[in-house]
Amino acid sequence: MNKTVKLYDSTLRDGSHAVHHQYDEETVRNVCKGMEEAGVYAVEVGHGGGLGGSTIQFGFGKVSDDLLLKAAKSVLKNTKLSVLLVPGLGTMEDLKMAAKYGVDIVRVAVHCTELDVGMQHIKLTKELGLEAAAFFMMSHMISPEDLAKQAEIAQSYGVDYIFIADSSGAMTPQDIRERVIKVKAVVNVPVGVHCHNNLALGVGNSVAAFEAGADIIDGTLQGLGAGCGNTPTEVLAAVFNKMDVETGCDMFKLMDVGEKFIVPIKPRPIEVTNETLILGYTGIYSSFYLHTLDVAKRYNLDPRDIFVELGNRKVVGGQEDMIINVALDLINKKK
Repeated sequence: MNKTVKLYDSTLRDGSHAVHHQYDEETVRNVCKGMEEAGVYAVEVGHGGGLGGSTIQFGFGKVSDDLLLKAAKSVLKNTKLSVLLVPGLGTMEDLKMAAKYGVDIVRVAVHCTELDVGMQHIKLTKELGLEAAAFFMMSHMISPEDLAKQAEIAQSYGVDYIFIADSSGAMTPQDIRERVIKVKAVVNVPVGVHCHNNLALGVGNSVAAFEAGADIIDGTLQGLGAGCGNTPTEVLAAVFNKMDVETGCDMFKLMDVGEKFIVPIKPRPIEVTNETLILGYTGIYSSFYLHTLDVAKRYNLDPRDIFVELGNRKVVGGQEDMIINVALDLINKKK
């Protein structure tokens, strides 16, 4: 088994969901400086919804992505700077802006069956001289075999990395293991895994992914993220240290950065609750979490009922506007 793994931190992107996208430039500089000193492979910066995600639907960012990227690049030397782009939110102009501010990696995030919508974005990323990654969201929704087929197509587009995202925190270690094995069997680029913690399996699934051959593991400091958060980066470093797996990261420095700069801005404990557990159990994208709680309170409904119905409808990221429709349907059923 390979005894090295790279840690890829998205505190400053996916963690943005938990703070309502209110990161400022000082926080970005401080966290990136700490990541550089701790030896993290890459940091992802920007609005939680990725480039172009600052909208009324997803929530407006406090600071524009260009300013956040500029702040990040000012302190990064060895750690790679990454952005996420969801086709339909992020545009070609956003990609050009990211290149202008020194981004190294663009993760083109698509629903696990819709890689074709990201083909032009991957092509432009490569033309701009940047590294491109296919980031397959909601990977629990298709079989390992079908995911591997999508990964093969992504490799044919020229991507430098492939990421399997458990966007809902819905997978078990066996689910993750099977997908990593199938994808690794058909590609020759590094494979990463991005886990959420709604079933309290973020670390366990990440370890299972590594044991199955994953080359890169995602995390966030303090587990910051939507729902009950992501796999905690500092915990990953600690666990891999105990496994004698080399990450290149200083666990204590990661702990210190999280304690100093993330803990003070956490709006609530990042923990498994009844509602986040249902997110994972029903396979709902974590960005639905806060919106659903707000709607449930407004209409005096049990948020678990909304989550279950959303799961029945197999919603995916970008369909958060359906939450109110579900709430109204539940109210009508009670009449």
